[in-house]
Amino acid sequence: MEIGSGRIGSCSKEHQKIYQEWFNFADSDNDGRITGNDAIKFFGISNLSRPDLKQVWATADSKRQGFLGFKEFVFAMQFFSLAQEGHQISHDLLNGDDFENIKPPVMEGLDTLIMRKKQSSKSISLESNGSSSNQTSPASQWFSSKSSKKISLSSVTSIIDGLKRLYLQKLKPLEVAYHFNDFVSPLLTNSDFDAKPMVMLLGQYSTGKTTFIKHLLKTSYPGAHIGPEPTTDRFVVVMSGTDERSVPGNTIAVQADMPFSGLTTFGTAFLSKFECSQMPHPLLEHVTFVDTPGVLSGEKQRTQRAYDFTGVTSWFAAKCDLILLLFDPHKLDVSDEFKRVIYSLRGHDDKIRVVLNKADQVDTQQLMRVYGALMWSLGKVLNTPEVVRVYIGSFNDKPVNEAATGPIGKELFEKEQEDLLSDLKDIPKKACDRRINEFVKRARAAKIHAYIIAHLKKEMPAMIGKAKTQQRLIDNLEGEFGKVQRDHHLPPGDFPNVEHFKEILSGYNFDKFEKLKPKMIQAVDDMLGYDIPELLKTFRNPYD
Repeated sequence: MEIGSGRIGSCSKEHQKIYQEWFNFADSDNDGRITGNDAIKFFGISNLSRPDLKQVWATADSKRQGFLGFKEFVFAMQFFSLAQEGHQISHDLLNGDDFENIKPPVMEGLDTLIMRKKQSSKSISLESNGSSSNQTSPASQWFSSKSSKKISLSSVTSIIDGLKRLYLQKLKPLEVAYHFNDFVSPLLTNSDFDAKPMVMLLGQYSTGKTTFIKHLLKTSYPGAHIGPEPTTDRFVVVMSGTDERSVPGNTIAVQADMPFSGLTTFGTAFLSKFECSQMPHPLLEHVTFVDTPGVLSGEKQRTQRAYDFTGVTSWFAAKCDLILLLFDPHKLDVSDEFKRVIYSLRGHDDKIRVVLNKADQVDTQQLMRVYGALMWSLGKVLNTPEVVRVYIGSFNDKPVNEAATGPIGKELFEKEQEDLLSDLKDIPKKACDRRINEFVKRARAAKIHAYIIAHLKKEMPAMIGKAKTQQRLIDNLEGEFGKVQRDHHLPPGDFPNVEHFKEILSGYNFDKFEKLKPKMIQAVDDMLGYDIPELLKTFRNPYD
């Protein structure tokens, strides 16, 4: 069960007042976060053993952010109470107790300490610190601050803050110098780091993508259209909001607190086919869903879209934590457009899961044949020796059609559904690790990009024949990539797509490119080899 999504972390108003006072006391720098150092000082007065404290922190900080917000803090306190009553600290406790009625734990001498603090600093208002969701961390000002190069370590109170600092100080200067944002990916903003984990659904029309999201939310969302024909004609981001509303794409792309500013590069033609659907929902507090237009097949493919569909899916794939490819038993063919979409997901293979939806429309014998045909189709497109994970089921609100599937089919679908739901539940827990992974991937890509641009600059003549040389370099780009790869001992699989790179290069004057700056490259190498491991070490479980 997710922290804060049900009974866990919730408590009576009376207890909440007590916990708020404790939280404010424990939060030494008033930033709405209990870091490892805060916890060591505060948790010690509970008189629990070190192994118990380690287990409590690990369970409360399930997202591995390196700090506890107010809800997680309340949850930790409730765990303390249970431990003091003699319960064994384990995950089984999560399902057993009525968390709302658990009394606050005994914290030895805490009242005296709070009184002393009040007397020594009467100016501090105890009500000013709420839960972490209402706090703005110092990091949010870094991106607009001109002095971003002088960010102090003391303002870093989580792994994500640390990544923001490293990005601004070490990676962004390299990206700006070598135009990484024009070739590969737009520069990162504050909201890119703080965005909730995303799940994208891809598939041909009428494979049940919108129904799948409605099934998980157990309700419809603003702007949801369902039908046997291609009904979802736009990219819809379903996310948490205070009230139910649909926000047009042009509006959402310019909002600084939203991670979609990069989509402006696809132009108005795309933004008019993009919208954000907001609604209050406990699941959406942890995960954002991306519903996509049905991939075209057959005759429909001749109708060209007004925007770069594969480019957009590729952009979302880089930001997403999970990509679900939906098929149904009557639509197993992989059309040309679907093939291009799947190719655009290269490099994100670890995020891809396949869902064979509406599986209760065929009997068990046909289902075996359908499954075999699906694996054969995918094998030709995904081009990997490993078998991709396929979930079989009927992900809608209707009961399973037992007349077709029989009792064995019903049991199979229920187990598969549980597996997929547990995969989705794990997303928020793995979000921080995923962000580190994507950050490291980006840093490597930026380094290779810098080597390529600097190499093209170096190959240009000093005076005569610049235009001819530039054209020759573009025509022989694959060979130039080979030279860069050999000169710097880089893995060939990390190099960008040659055709895409050629397309963008043609708009540049190579003479204006920067020469290789070894100091910048060294800064990124230091970040990968030293800074990131140090950061993870700083924000690991304080009781390790």
